Amino acid sequence: MFTAKDVKELREKTGAGMLDCKKALEACEGNIEKACDWLREKGIAKAAKKESRVAAEGLCQIKVDGNTVVMLEVNSETDFVAKNVEFTDFVDYLADQILANDVSSVEDVLAISDGDETIGDKLVALVAKIGEKISLRRFEKITKNDDEVFGTYKHMGGKIGVVVVVKGGNNEVARDVAMQAAAMNPTALRRNEVPADIVERESHIIKEQVMAEGKPEEIAEKMVVGRLNKFYKEICLEEQAFIRDSGLSVLDYVKNNGGEICSMTRFAVGEGIEKRQDNFADEVMNQIKNS
Repeated sequence: MFTAKDVKELREKTGAGMLDCKKALEACEGNIEKACDWLREKGIAKAAKKESRVAAEGLCQIKVDGNTVVMLEVNSETDFVAKNVEFTDFVDYLADQILANDVSSVEDVLAISDGDETIGDKLVALVAKIGEKISLRRFEKITKNDDEVFGTYKHMGGKIGVVVVVKGGNNEVARDVAMQAAAMNPTALRRNEVPADIVERESHIIKEQVMAEGKPEEIAEKMVVGRLNKFYKEICLEEQAFIRDSGLSVLDYVKNNGGEICSMTRFAVGEGIEKRQDNFADEVMNQIKNS
């Protein structure tokens, strides 16, 4: 019905294991193309089972094409898989596809057709092959004008990614600003961009702290203003002390070099995702039992 050469060809086409390839060829009477479809269907089933699992590891990637840059975050369940060449190649592929297509959401990206498949199909196949949940969590596609420059920086092997746009200045200045944002984790570029609920919560905490020190409420109200200014210097990129020269703010550093910061986008892999707490020994035993 089929030969070892057929099994080898199917393995090379799909990346599936030998036993799965044999089962697929048996089920499809040796027809390799039908066997590919059969394995994809099984892959979809396997991928669906993984949807409820937590993927909080992964990688940020940044790619620039002229006046457009894309930054994306792709998640996996383990850091081991995030370093797998098939995973990193897929992340690069996604970045290229996002740059090349007019997309504004993750759903748009997954619906992109590439040959006979969509990117969603390719993702499902990769999940089935690697055996972990993998997901495109988010991306930003940022454009600039000709008189602006991008500053990009990836930290910790892609665990943190930053893109800034600087008007005037130069590439070195923009990169310095991106490195600052990666290292110091600002909440916003400037004061008026800090979410109101964060300011309100911090004001309440400061007021309660001051009143606990025995200060009357009217004095506490005035002290809130002063301590909020210190708070802004910690969380607003422009007001932070510049890491290369603490005597300057980031805003001053950029201005001194003829520039103005237009925007900042920062991704940290897994931020906001509640990571699972697994017992490693139990996980290994479960894999042995299910293999």
